[in-house]
Amino acid sequence: MFVIIFTFSFLVTMLIFPGIISRLKKVDIVGINMNSKNKETIPEMGGLVTLIGLAGGLILCIGLKSFLDFFPNVNLYLLFAALATILIVVIVGIMDDLFSVSQGVKAILPALAAIPLMALKAGDSTMNFFFFGFIDFGIFYPLVLIPLGVTGASNAINMLAGFNGLETGMGIIALSSLAVIAYQVQEMTSLVLLLAGLGALLATLYFNWYPAKVLIGDVGAMGIGAVMASAVIIGNFEMAGCILIIPHVIDLLFKAQNGFPKSFGEYCEGKLYCPGNKPVGLAQWIMKISGGIKEKNLVLTLMGIELIFAVITLILYI
Repeated sequence: MFVIIFTFSFLVTMLIFPGIISRLKKVDIVGINMNSKNKETIPEMGGLVTLIGLAGGLILCIGLKSFLDFFPNVNLYLLFAALATILIVVIVGIMDDLFSVSQGVKAILPALAAIPLMALKAGDSTMNFFFFGFIDFGIFYPLVLIPLGVTGASNAINMLAGFNGLETGMGIIALSSLAVIAYQVQEMTSLVLLLAGLGALLATLYFNWYPAKVLIGDVGAMGIGAVMASAVIIGNFEMAGCILIIPHVIDLLFKAQNGFPKSFGEYCEGKLYCPGNKPVGLAQWIMKISGGIKEKNLVLTLMGIELIFAVITLILYI
């Protein structure tokens, strides 16, 4: 039955994108492809369509459970709370895409988006740290760790971005591994959320892959982080999310040391090179180490790094 959710989210996203892309062009909601020779403009904020596909899958699940008693192990209260959190984070992403919100504001607002999950005391305050055992955080878990997880994931995913297909491709790998874990531990509410997100992202990748027909924008990147955070909190496998987000955290630390600069490449004869002598992000480190790399290969390299952490996560949980 769960494949229905995945398929519906995929089809909704795939069918809506063409019309939205042309509409975004018409109203001049576009971004500059900073890593290309001609710096052409591309329709932006395509992540809104990804969100519509995700929401479509979740609404289908809610309808099937309410009227036909499908998905008996899915908790609708937690599903609504997760959807509310994701929608609030997406609103922050929209504001950032349209008005360039400051880093401080982007750090605070996603934390407030966690209130629906906090109100239901989603998740379990006892977390498994593998080699260190179980630790019960008590009231500290819903009041501190949940908002920290939502804002941390949303902002970290949004930092390692700016290349065709990057956020979408890495998001697909992360959500796929989390979905396997959710199925393994029989956390069906998390599984529904992850399958809806995965279906929407796979359809998005068709339009976002190099050369991109649309950019997902901050709204898409932050939304991916919110889906990941909500799923691991509800499913009680937070450490899986922590492991999967390590490449993004590494990139975040690099950029924090340099005042959160943009980390695009310098285009020359089909390859991207690190501007200057000091890389300011993970992508620029790869450019420097490789001595120049094509954008598509850069994205595949970063996806490969994410895949390594996905495999590690699966080994620990399965």
